[in-house]
Amino acid sequence: MRKLSIAALALAFLASFAVAEETIKSGPQVGEDLEGPFHPLNINGPQAGKKFCLYCANGAKPVVMVFAREPHEQLSRLVKKVDEACSRHKDAKLNSFVVFCSNDEGLEDRLKKLANDANLKHVVLSIENPAGPEGYKVAREADVTVVLYVNRNVKANFSFKKGQMQDKDIENILAALPKILAAK
Repeated sequence: MRKLSIAALALAFLASFAVAEETIKSGPQVGEDLEGPFHPLNINGPQAGKKFCLYCANGAKPVVMVFAREPHEQLSRLVKKVDEACSRHKDAKLNSFVVFCSNDEGLEDRLKKLANDANLKHVVLSIENPAGPEGYKVAREADVTVVLYVNRNVKANFSFKKGQMQDKDIENILAALPKILAAK
């Protein structure tokens, strides 16, 4: 009996470790205020071609801020859906931007193509150094980090390792929008 309970405890421990291995902590966490201004190179939008502070431009508005390592199909789906949400919630002044944390020299051209192919009207794509903005704690092993904030305070955070973000995760992110849209 004792051996069985030790084995059960060991199995429970290993299972909890496996779950912990799948999740990742990246970016500002729920309840935290954002660190402050940073100036990524904007690829599209009103400040295209310039280093411009999207944190500053959005002020206290509700924002979907995404940190990513590279463009891929799932990220493109997320960006398109967020762009549509920004259109639907224009009265609430919902804004969004994606910060690609990379030093890939060909990334700028790929992002211009992505912005054009996706016909982005609201989401601004930008490029920052591989570590991400200082103080934003973007984990190196995070492929995509989504932060929903309003009044520069984080209301939701979703982080994914490479290949981990699925369609259900995109739906969960969109389902969390009321957390920032309802706040005044």
